[in-house]
Amino acid sequence: MSQEAVGQETLTREVVVANSQGLHARPADMLAREARKWQSRIELVADAQRADGKSILEVLTLAAEAGTRLVVEATGPDAREALEAIGSLFDRNFNEHAGSQTT
Repeated sequence: MSQEAVGQETLTREVVVANSQGLHARPADMLAREARKWQSRIELVADAQRADGKSILEVLTLAAEAGTRLVVEATGPDAREALEAIGSLFDRNFNEHAGSQTT
């Protein structure tokens, strides 16, 4: 464990993937972009699988389908704010609406 991580608490928040297409490329990109704004380490946990929230590729490896429960973990000086911002993306369903799909 690095010296920086000593004494920093990890905060968690459970989120649910509400998008009917799951956590596909566009929301995964939005999530990774938001996570990179923060100093804290951001990880997503699904069952026994863990992904770096700042990496779109790692987020996509979770293959989180609609209804999947994920735990977002943030460790660092701005962990609380990071969790709020990332949780808000899930709360807003990544700004996707059921009727806005293109054909």
